[in-house]
Amino acid sequence: MDADALSTYLVTDASLSGSCGVLDVVGRAVDGGATAIQLREKSGTARELFELTVAASAAIAGRALLFVDDRVDVFLAARAAGARVDGVHIGQSDLPVLETRRIIGPDAILGLTANTPAHFADVAALPAGTVDYLGVGVIRPTSTKPDHPAPLGIEGFRALAASTALPCVAIGGVALSDTAALRSAGAAGLAVVSAICAADDPTAAAAAFRAAWTEALL
Repeated sequence: MDADALSTYLVTDASLSGSCGVLDVVGRAVDGGATAIQLREKSGTARELFELTVAASAAIAGRALLFVDDRVDVFLAARAAGARVDGVHIGQSDLPVLETRRIIGPDAILGLTANTPAHFADVAALPAGTVDYLGVGVIRPTSTKPDHPAPLGIEGFRALAASTALPCVAIGGVALSDTAALRSAGAAGLAVVSAICAADDPTAAAAAFRAAWTEALL
């Protein structure tokens, strides 16, 4: 992955996408500069997620990374169908990390949710190359994940990100105004849900996050 591959990271939500639909939001977000898309659809069937993944791959056309949340089987099926799917993102209660890596192969990108020092210690004990990046949060309370752990805040994120060499993507209640502070705290990117999915103009919303990320480096 290049340095900015995770910088503007959309996590999808069907209910927040409303009448636009997830696929339209994905396409418009990538048009606006989103660099990574994570298809996180908890309520649909495996077939629906497979069809969405294949369609999203065609809409993205290689302009952004595409990850499937949790469903390693859907990732494999979409790849077998010829879709460009870059990897999977798993949580602490999903398939074990080493088993996931074995199944998806060495060329796929593997992201892992981690939000405590113990999680980071577990990652550090894994063989090099097992995990490619970490999703770290929540930064603030968020309605898109009601069972989230205690919020880290900016400084909590900073402490965890400083304990690993892996890229850390901040997620959970992230606002556009947090961009400079989180980048300064060591974030490799910002993962957002409602700020893009529920926006009147997902293209403009994604473009605003991408511009803020670039400006934070100046």
